[in-house]
Amino acid sequence: MADLDRLALKLELRRLLTEAARRRATLRYADLARDAQVPPPHTIHKTAELLEEILREDHAAGRPLLTALAVSRRDDATPAPGFFHLLLELGRYDGPDRGPEAVKTHRAELEDAWAWWGRA
Repeated sequence: MADLDRLALKLELRRLLTEAARRRATLRYADLARDAQVPPPHTIHKTAELLEEILREDHAAGRPLLTALAVSRRDDATPAPGFFHLLLELGRYDGPDRGPEAVKTHRAELEDAWAWWGRA
């Protein structure tokens, strides 16, 4: 994917996630990929890579993690394991990628993101 296309898709993902924050909502990966018009093949994989870049940018800037609003279709409506692995890598979390501790951590990140990114 060309750098300019990548940047445009990241900006669109940020826009979609910020709109969701204003509604205190979450968005599933597949819906994000579709709404941002991430091109095939491997749209979910490409979307996940872009979300990782956004997460790293927000972390580096000291902002709440907008990507906490992106969730998988699992019953607990938390992000995919890669989200938690990245939090671990960045020193923001030290636990499993599933279960009550992950749900609690995600909820805290989600509340922070809604409060910060959802401001009108």
